[in-house]
Amino acid sequence: MRLIPFLLLTAPLLTAMELQPGGAGVEFRQPQLAAAHGQVALAYGAGSAIWFATSADGGRTFGQRVKVAESGALALGRHRGPRVTILKDAILVTAVTGAAASHAEHAHGVPDRGDLTGWRSVDGGKTWSKTAMVTDAPAAAEEGLHSIIADAHENLYAAWLDHRGKGTELYGAKSTDRGRTWGKNVRIYASPEGTICQCCNPSLAVDAKGDIEIMWRNALAGSRDMYVAKTSDFVHFSAPQKVGQGTWKLEACPMDGGSLVNDHGRMLSAWRRETAVFVDEPGKAEVRVGEGHDVALEVGAKGAYVMWAGKAGIELLRPGAKAPETLAGEGGFPAMVALDDGAMLAAWEEQGTIRVERLP
Repeated sequence: MRLIPFLLLTAPLLTAMELQPGGAGVEFRQPQLAAAHGQVALAYGAGSAIWFATSADGGRTFGQRVKVAESGALALGRHRGPRVTILKDAILVTAVTGAAASHAEHAHGVPDRGDLTGWRSVDGGKTWSKTAMVTDAPAAAEEGLHSIIADAHENLYAAWLDHRGKGTELYGAKSTDRGRTWGKNVRIYASPEGTICQCCNPSLAVDAKGDIEIMWRNALAGSRDMYVAKTSDFVHFSAPQKVGQGTWKLEACPMDGGSLVNDHGRMLSAWRRETAVFVDEPGKAEVRVGEGHDVALEVGAKGAYVMWAGKAGIELLRPGAKAPETLAGEGGFPAMVALDDGAMLAAWEEQGTIRVERLP
């Protein structure tokens, strides 16, 4: 791997770097970020391998990458790929893997009979050990789309698109031992029409009281709209509520699930409907922020940041800004995490590399 730090002269307080593959033909894909306990972590996929890198200086530089695991096939692309969570005494990476890639129609490169699995590190990411599987039914998570979050007590919650039934359903599980083992899988939601949207990633958010919201794209009455459900115990879930005021009549899956965050007790969401990106807060009208797809939402010290892939490239709407700015002329699948020093760290795919930038 080659790390290239450089300073963007058009923005003196913003630093950027690229993580480039060391071998030809293997792209770095689907970056995910985490920050806690003085550490910043980056996880991503390359081929059938899961990779990890850590930063001790707020994302300005990253150390040597470490291979977490490699399998016959790793779910990558369209918001698939590994997720990373930093706990007080451990780091957890989760991903959907399988023995071989699926060759079924519309498989999108997902594993054949994929399972949601975790790996833990207790030495800051230097070495990794496999945990118990998150899914308790074989091949249940073969679509490869999942989300994971930790509460203030370091209980972990996972949600994923599940195939153990006839149609695609939303399932979840909880870990009370920091990811070593996972409890019985629970069905969060099943559409009365037989399936939820089949290829859109779910999102999780938790507030200071430990109440959790789950967001997913539904398939009801010919529409593919976002819905949320709430829970305080990850066993019983509220009736789903539609997000936003409009609707998207679509007899297909857009493969684009959106982002959900807790902002001091209020849940904010960002998602795509048709060609537009919206931000929504319960009790208020949805706000259209731009044109594009694959949106990321995060709340920092200054407020909410929204990133997405648009016609101009990677676009960013800062807190209080009236219009988005362009961070890169091309790229996709942005991710963000708020840092302790008040900055925001962003990452995205760009021509087979991972681009990382601090946003002051």
